[in-house]
Amino acid sequence: MTTRRAPLLEIVVFCVGMASLGAEIAAARLLAPWFGASTIVWANTIATVLVALSIGYALGGRLADRNPTLRRLSWCVVCAAAMLALVPFVSGPFLHLSVTAFDKLSGGLFVGSLLGVGVLIAVPVLLLGMVSPYAVRLKVDQVEDAGRVAGRLYAIGTIGSLTGTFLAALLLIPVVGTHRTFLLFALVLALVAVPGLGRQWVPGVVVSVVIAGLLVVPVGTTKSDTSSGKVIWERETEYQYARVIEESDGERLLELNEGLAVHSIYRPGRWLTGGYWDDMLVLPFTAAHPPKRVAILGSAAGTTARAMAHFFPDVKIDAVELDPDVTEVGRKLFDLRGRSITTHTADARPWLQAQHTRYDAILVDAYRQPYIPFYLTTREFFDAVRDHLTPGGTVAINVGHPAQSDRLEKVLSATLRASFGDDRVWRDPVDDTNTMVLGTTYDSDPTDRLLAAPMPAEVGTVASAVAGRLVTGLRGGTVYTDDRAPVEWLVDASLAQVAEDNR
Repeated sequence: MTTRRAPLLEIVVFCVGMASLGAEIAAARLLAPWFGASTIVWANTIATVLVALSIGYALGGRLADRNPTLRRLSWCVVCAAAMLALVPFVSGPFLHLSVTAFDKLSGGLFVGSLLGVGVLIAVPVLLLGMVSPYAVRLKVDQVEDAGRVAGRLYAIGTIGSLTGTFLAALLLIPVVGTHRTFLLFALVLALVAVPGLGRQWVPGVVVSVVIAGLLVVPVGTTKSDTSSGKVIWERETEYQYARVIEESDGERLLELNEGLAVHSIYRPGRWLTGGYWDDMLVLPFTAAHPPKRVAILGSAAGTTARAMAHFFPDVKIDAVELDPDVTEVGRKLFDLRGRSITTHTADARPWLQAQHTRYDAILVDAYRQPYIPFYLTTREFFDAVRDHLTPGGTVAINVGHPAQSDRLEKVLSATLRASFGDDRVWRDPVDDTNTMVLGTTYDSDPTDRLLAAPMPAEVGTVASAVAGRLVTGLRGGTVYTDDRAPVEWLVDASLAQVAEDNR
């Protein structure tokens, strides 16, 4: 049987293409809890894969011309399989060190994520890139067949890449998780390489058995302990890594993506938190009339919705959260309940644009620190918010930002002014990393409305504090649009500047 007639090469090329792109999708998923899923992270991931494949193509072609054998090609695939299988086990500690180091060096998102993806998958993808030109050299017996053979094998590899992309994104990652996705692709590579090893098949079988054994090992968590409390729930959801920390006094914290920020808080028998959620509770009363219907875009586990349902049971609340697992843990562990609360699993902007209801107040808390979805920072989004407010309605936006940095707030304030009007933007500087930016549909000072609003005494204390902080919004920012909203670069530059200033 000649290599020209054997289907083994076609099978290997298909599986290599599948693993290459499947690893790319899974690598971006590994990086997301540490660096987010912005266009910068995706650009670094795609660029690393393309560069690694390009180098692999060049090396594979050169080695194939020297001494092309099926055994050498198969060894290359086995080595790539072994290295891919290691990725999920070394990724957690390495990415943690990468984030820490580049925070200190002001490298930020771009450099940190580039190094992360480069170290983790560049070498195995390079080895996989060597396969296609090597396979072409093995398959071509006559020069006049070179074009047809090369085209056929590269077509098979591309179909494999397409299969790997959809298989990873639509099936493997949601069903078995990111770690086992890497292991399954590695196992497939090792198995298809064994027949080509000939008499040296034993190492290939050993690698396959080891990888298969790793598939049944319980997947370790990204970060399973803390110095302040006990992890009582954790999950790698469809969108992020999430966990709930319970402290000794019963307080529970929802952390997303490695604890970069606390997104919800629960204290048994209490509804005020002492944090920015209290400001979001009272800011709807800056509307021209007492609010009857409120939308919360980015409800997380429902801290604000829970408090509002308790103190103002007549207010109808639409709580919108992208991640259904986060909403579910809100019901189970954060007391997210109340007849006035309606939860929606949806992305904030598409959900809002599809609504025919108007709201007296819209609260936007969908920004994931430190990097935020660009489409929630643009004039088009704020136009949609304005159009869904009742006359005299108000919008309050939680702007999470690096300490001592106001670049993001200035941009959002400028963009909000473009939609709401020049004198209708206000700010409530809650703390060093959170500012509530307010947009109104009327021209008068919202402070008086807030102070005059009827509310329980303990909530009134919060309202008085917020009223004392409310001032005119910052100026000097650029208006963002759907066409141009470089929010990742802005935040990364802010982080770098703060780190530089603190040296």
